[in-house]
Amino acid sequence: MVREDLRNVAIIAHVDHGKTTLVDGLLKQGGIYRDNQETVTRVMDSDDIEKERGITILAKNTAVHYKDVKINIVDTPGHADFGGEVERVLKMVNGVILLVDAAEGPMPQTRFVLKRALELNHKVIVCINKIDKPDARLGEVEDEILELLIDLGANDEQLDSPMLYCSGRAGTATFSPYDEDGKDLTPLFETILEYIPAPEGDVDGDLQVLISSVDYNDYVGRIGIGRIERGQIRVGQEVLVCNYHKRDEKPRRTKVVSLYQIDGLVRVPVEEAKMGDIICFSGAGDISIGDTLTCTTNPEPLEFVKVSEPTVEMTFSVNTSPLAGKEGKFVTSRQLRERLYRELLKDVSLRVRDGDTTDEFIVSGRGEMHLSILLENMRREGYEMTCSNPKVIFKEIDGEKCEPMERVTLDVPNEYVGAVIEKLGQRKGDLIEMNPVGDRMRIEYSIPSRCLFGYRSEFLSATHGEGVLNTLFDGYQPYRGGVIMRFTGVLIASESGVTTRYGLYNTQDRGQMFVGPQTEVYEGMIVGENPKNDDIAVNPCKEKHLTAIRSSGADEKLLLTPPKVFSLEEAIEFILDDELIEVTPKSIRLRKKILNTELRMKEMMKARRAAEAGK
Repeated sequence: MVREDLRNVAIIAHVDHGKTTLVDGLLKQGGIYRDNQETVTRVMDSDDIEKERGITILAKNTAVHYKDVKINIVDTPGHADFGGEVERVLKMVNGVILLVDAAEGPMPQTRFVLKRALELNHKVIVCINKIDKPDARLGEVEDEILELLIDLGANDEQLDSPMLYCSGRAGTATFSPYDEDGKDLTPLFETILEYIPAPEGDVDGDLQVLISSVDYNDYVGRIGIGRIERGQIRVGQEVLVCNYHKRDEKPRRTKVVSLYQIDGLVRVPVEEAKMGDIICFSGAGDISIGDTLTCTTNPEPLEFVKVSEPTVEMTFSVNTSPLAGKEGKFVTSRQLRERLYRELLKDVSLRVRDGDTTDEFIVSGRGEMHLSILLENMRREGYEMTCSNPKVIFKEIDGEKCEPMERVTLDVPNEYVGAVIEKLGQRKGDLIEMNPVGDRMRIEYSIPSRCLFGYRSEFLSATHGEGVLNTLFDGYQPYRGGVIMRFTGVLIASESGVTTRYGLYNTQDRGQMFVGPQTEVYEGMIVGENPKNDDIAVNPCKEKHLTAIRSSGADEKLLLTPPKVFSLEEAIEFILDDELIEVTPKSIRLRKKILNTELRMKEMMKARRAAEAGK
């Protein structure tokens, strides 16, 4: 049977190419809102962090109606660190809408997501978006998209994909770049109906539902989300949960307690659904991504897509600083363990394993942003912990130590190209190509993943905030040797207390401060950065001794330089192997692993002697 009343499509693109904004237009013109209803921009980015950063982190489902056809739309992330989200949801759809910025053209993540779609033999609708930008290069971008399709081995049908010209913000689409009469997104709706295949399968066959996503609700527990590949499902039905990749496990019997379909921005309760529908259901308390729901008489699990392995790991551990437990709600190793293992249920790209002690956990992900988003979510939930600097995951291939590589694409104003090339050369990067794009230069590098740690802030400084940097995992290559990641030292508090204006004034000549007055610090806490490559113990809590001549009011004349306040990602990029980040709901503090000054100096001398002996 063919479900002509249904289409399932995903929107894929590089970060910031306008996916979520286009979905806004599709929702408005798909009749989701009332005429007098207030609408918001980027409505699919419902998470607080998504709203703050202007990026999509989690893939989300919505649906619109056009000419009696229901169109299920999946909005996907564009950032490389959340590529696992894209990989898993592509199993729920029959085709994709590929969005490409009219000025930037295909970017690294465009290649990644398009490659995954072509591997699944999905049909592709190409949309060149943001055609109203003054620096749009329509003709060149068309050629670049065609070259990318050829390079990725697209078949003849995929090479002949329809191409539309859109403005997501204006909510218009046309078939020709020279057609200025675009009034709405009707051409895109029509192309979806004509070109994206309708779901096809056996409605009367034995049930098969592949779970591609898992949500959680405090009232009903875990909610499985997936597409019905075969058969029908109804509320109260007894089903089996099995997994294609865990054949040795016995299928688990469960009952469908509630059943929903997505319509617009809400989940609508339904009594039954059939082949082709994307459904949400509750009742299976232990459901996880990759499981298959089947009928009780014929358990046939479906194969799930193999998600790319993590490349970066960090150590999360219980907070052991003198200020531990003062700001957080969840502080024990048991609470930390439960939260991290719960995250595995909905994040297929994440890995968690126990560390060397009961208070440590090794968390592996796709990149710094992937792990920093997890940390940020946890601190907002009330968790308190410490974390190490990120380390890449090495592999042994053919007896040789290999490390993950990144393909880095940089858009840089011409006057800053020299500074960027110099820095990337110091970080063991290999230049692949340089192409002028208007008054900017597009540069491609191949560079070890570890050599990019801490580079983003350097890059923004070198390009005066005008540069754009994008990365994409580019396989494993032989280890390229050590590299110096930070050329500065730190200022470390030599005693515990509360910082004073007098103490900070006498300390700030040593370097950039990270704390302001009346801030509680402890011995071993990093309070500033030393421009020289040495760590210095300082006392920002020092008080001025009062005399008949010198009064406390004289402090008001001491001018302090504003401290540098780190975001979580900046802190992760800054710290070295012997340093940690203390993460609490209210604070982000940097500290040394060994807090005691004497013990730390002894360890430094021991390490220095060992290094000299090794030479």
